[in-house]
Amino acid sequence: MVSTVRVDPERPDGPVSTKILIAGGFGVGKTTMVGSVSEIRPLHTEEPLTERGVLVDDTTGVGGKTTTTVAMDFGRITLSERLLLYLFGTPGQDRFWFMWDELATGAIGAVVLADTRRLPACFPAVDYFERRSLPFVVAVNCFDGAERHRPADVADALDLDPGVPVVLCDVRRRESSKRVLIALMEHVLTWAESRQADRGAEQEDGGGAGGAGVAPAG
Repeated sequence: MVSTVRVDPERPDGPVSTKILIAGGFGVGKTTMVGSVSEIRPLHTEEPLTERGVLVDDTTGVGGKTTTTVAMDFGRITLSERLLLYLFGTPGQDRFWFMWDELATGAIGAVVLADTRRLPACFPAVDYFERRSLPFVVAVNCFDGAERHRPADVADALDLDPGVPVVLCDVRRRESSKRVLIALMEHVLTWAESRQADRGAEQEDGGGAGGAGVAPAG
């Protein structure tokens, strides 16, 4: 997957802008997170849930939900003077997964939102980013009345690779959502450094193997 970091040529000392995905199952809080943390008026593509849609979508555990994202959510946040994030929230229903490839183009990382009452709902997002080698964090949205679980237990239940962060959050609160994004960017940097080190080691191994020849018999 090709990721993109953009610098404004007219403002070389200005902030670097990049793209982040907010993903997860149906009704886990993606739209709420983008809305709570965005410094601009967020773009939402929500439509009312219809009787036909309820027959198609899995609404188990989200019986009070009356709308659904049919394309994407979009927002923006400046994390620092040097870093500007564009946030793209993915639709959560199975029937809209065909849009994920387009939304993921150019992204450098992702947040997978999880509801521990419906943890299997985030499996498809985890699998998607693992297959595409896109770094991600799992953010457990702590709904009112939901049982609290340790991040390590959630990581075990999701069978995450070592090093994938799991953070607890309340996406209704701006500072909580912002901490999730900071954790993601720290993970992206660590992941990129690790990948670079691995490539360097592979090149050294390849060079050593290529340079160690067997002298021809005289």
